[in-house]
Amino acid sequence: MTMTAPRGSQKGHETAPAPAATTSGLTELREMFTRNLRTSGIYIALVAIVALFALLTNGASLSPGNITNIVLQYSYILILAIGMVIVIIAGHIDLSVGSVVALTGAISAVVVISYGMPWWVGVAAALATGVAIGAWQGFWVAYIGIPAFIVTLAGMLLFRGLTLVVLDNVSLSPFPSEYGMIASGFLNGLLGGYGYDVFTLLIFALAVIGYAVSQYRARQSRLRYNQTVPPFGLFIAKIVVVGLAVMAFAWQLATARGMPIVLILLAVLIMAYSIIMQRSVFGRQIYAIGGNLSAAALSGVKVKAVNFWIFVNMGLLSAVAGIVFSSRTNGAQPGAGNMFELDAIAAAFIGGAAVSGGVGRVVGAVAGGLIMAVMSNGMQLMGIDQSVQSVVKGLVLLLAVAFDIYNKRRVGSN
Repeated sequence: MTMTAPRGSQKGHETAPAPAATTSGLTELREMFTRNLRTSGIYIALVAIVALFALLTNGASLSPGNITNIVLQYSYILILAIGMVIVIIAGHIDLSVGSVVALTGAISAVVVISYGMPWWVGVAAALATGVAIGAWQGFWVAYIGIPAFIVTLAGMLLFRGLTLVVLDNVSLSPFPSEYGMIASGFLNGLLGGYGYDVFTLLIFALAVIGYAVSQYRARQSRLRYNQTVPPFGLFIAKIVVVGLAVMAFAWQLATARGMPIVLILLAVLIMAYSIIMQRSVFGRQIYAIGGNLSAAALSGVKVKAVNFWIFVNMGLLSAVAGIVFSSRTNGAQPGAGNMFELDAIAAAFIGGAAVSGGVGRVVGAVAGGLIMAVMSNGMQLMGIDQSVQSVVKGLVLLLAVAFDIYNKRRVGSN
């Protein structure tokens, strides 16, 4: 009898906590979905906006030709968004990127069209110009201490004026066909007689496999350190959903003209800068500077050097965008790149970057840029006036920043 009572009491003790365990599991699941609302919400918003415009345009926005056009028409904004989100994470802003796009495109046009040099010499000249511009602005921001807002505002005026001087206030065109391939070329060598490009499907299938493997390895790494991970079923569901979405996108490209060369360039940039920002010392130093400048300096971060290279990088990516844009338009115009800086800034903030710095991701900025691209393209297909499009974009940007501020206050109150 002495053993029965403990057994009975033990049994009662085992069954009693069940509701508490269930409540704890539900709470943990709820926290899992809300913990990364800033980063996951942008992808949900992107899917919702794509679905909305697919309905409003009777599926025209999801046609193979239109999806290809979105990639070609907005690739340079996404390239700028990659650099801009890094600048914003560090607590700065760059208002000059549109003018830098115009100037680097103009330099490339003069070298290739006016002087008759090979197309790659024009590309090299544009890249060198972008790096020099970034070093110029980085010097004033990092070593002289002038706020980036003022330096880049001056740069916006300065480089726009230099563009007019370089082009003598006239447009230059056309580029050689090789130069045009940068933004308008396709890789579709395995198209054959299937009616779709096997090469494009193969590349995207490999990308999905790589994504699945990387996610599984990240999950196993978290488990080894006893960190919280989603249930395995939810993990598999996420991989399947992402894979289906990516392959649906690949199918649309494959049934149009194949893999755009500029999409390969964009993918390489996204992967490279995601690794830099998430896994390198330089990336962690950028987050540290934007999160708490004084603490970063006290911890040994060379703040001036990091800020300098941030702007050098922004100048380089602006030059890449300038090359892509001039290739897309098959020439250089004095008014090229007008308002590009606002599109890039909007993409970064819509993608989850914080106004005060220290927060943001490269992939999020690209998603924010895609939201702007899908909205612009969808409204154009619907025949909506340009003025109304600007109103909608402004409201979306305002709501994105308001959401960021709301999140900060909610976290602070907790």
